[in-house]
Amino acid sequence: MTRRKSDPTVLAPLRHNSHRRPVTRREFLAQGFLTGSAYVAMPAVLSLLTQPRSALAAMDCALGGGTGNIPFLCFDLAGGANIAGSNAMVGTTAQMAPLSLSGYRMLGLPEELTPGRIVGPAINDEFGLKFHPDSAMLRGMLARTSATTRANVNGVVIAARSANDTGNNPHNPVYGINKAGASGGLLELVGTEASDSGGNSLAPMDMIDPSKRPTKIDRPSDARGLVDTGEMVNMLGTTGAGDVMQAIEDISKDKIALMAEEEAVSDVVTCAYEQSRQLIVDFGDPDALDPLLDKDIAAGDPLDPSLIPIFADANEVNGTSHYRKTASVMKLVVEGKAGAGTIEFGGYDYHNSTRTTGEQRDELAGESIGAALEFAARRNQDLMIYVFSDGSVFSNGQVDNNVGKGVWTGDNSSTAASLILVYGKDGRPPLRNADNQIGIYRDSGSVETSHSLPSVQISNSPELLAEAIVLNYLALHGREGDYASVMNNAPKLAGSAAELDQLIGFTNIRAPGV
Repeated sequence: MTRRKSDPTVLAPLRHNSHRRPVTRREFLAQGFLTGSAYVAMPAVLSLLTQPRSALAAMDCALGGGTGNIPFLCFDLAGGANIAGSNAMVGTTAQMAPLSLSGYRMLGLPEELTPGRIVGPAINDEFGLKFHPDSAMLRGMLARTSATTRANVNGVVIAARSANDTGNNPHNPVYGINKAGASGGLLELVGTEASDSGGNSLAPMDMIDPSKRPTKIDRPSDARGLVDTGEMVNMLGTTGAGDVMQAIEDISKDKIALMAEEEAVSDVVTCAYEQSRQLIVDFGDPDALDPLLDKDIAAGDPLDPSLIPIFADANEVNGTSHYRKTASVMKLVVEGKAGAGTIEFGGYDYHNSTRTTGEQRDELAGESIGAALEFAARRNQDLMIYVFSDGSVFSNGQVDNNVGKGVWTGDNSSTAASLILVYGKDGRPPLRNADNQIGIYRDSGSVETSHSLPSVQISNSPELLAEAIVLNYLALHGREGDYASVMNNAPKLAGSAAELDQLIGFTNIRAPGV
């Protein structure tokens, strides 16, 4: 891994003459004016006693422990980022089926940087998925991963349009992923934004479960603050404090029995005590949730100088919002404290008639993706990552001489793409089909939305794309046959099992619950 020094000007807000002044939260996010503040809210147990029967029906006394399914992370690049061509390679019927020169030009690649004419390697496939060798996102991913980690990653690029400059794309599949089995020991879902999806783009309405709304986590102090067990743990340790809570629970049961309360009240109170005891025993030490104190993330080990953390130190993590968000969420998700998480980065509406700004922000996104892959490797844990944005950008062919690539001229939803990357702890996940691309591009560089393959369904529908991501998650566990039931027996993707198979990127890498 290589180190790079953070430049505070990289994330400066964007001011576009072609856009109105930002007035909504999502417009501020897209242009980088807003990063958000954190809060964590937990329900009051006493409020459950006002309706004990309905409360008991909604409660599961066990905090969880996770289901053993693969952790899942979304990277939501708010504003309309470039993914296709200049980062992940795209082609007509396959990832390397060539586009026209004008098509590559629209995707920001001048003729001398196209696959047939570039000097040196035409692609980089260290992550399985083929990236342009001068991809800024690739540079970031390389900077935060080891060669061993990269050898266990594979990916697919998905040809799919979405609306520009809006959070109204129902892109985010985390509720469906949760229903498919991604559950955490402490939280179901987390996200870096105070929204129903945890990010900028919406979650499909049919997937949303209000009881599973993501808890907002965007900095290490949020993670530490998830559980506050008071001074008892400091005085007695987690085991001793747990024993005290067990004794209190037993005494309370006896008291409630003498009061002849209805069974529902007794069960709710008992459940509250049991959850409190579990919190103390399993999560009584807030240091265990703090990414800044994790040896692999930022702390290192003074006794083992060979252990190089993913980030240089706590100052590097706290100094850049990308690092701070990523470290906080990836630790909770990869370690099974949360089942799935969304990491939103603002400021990806970077068509400011340069290429430099986009390159800098793509590299930061790549570093964050790479950090999550590297952390999964260090925890010996499989990981599925989904990268998406609201729309995309295009180039008119003018070259930014600072970087030798086409300037980003304006928005263009037709050049959009999404990515799936999967780390396999037992080796590189094998592709389900023959290629690393799902869907078709025209040779002009635009997503083809009129063809006869099953992927046509997701080419112009973020909602169906989100369902396809859930289908892919199930397939990693060998459970693609459960797709209909997970979608409440009303799936929107049409086709036979063989046709849906063409929308799946990888073969089964983990049995359910393992």
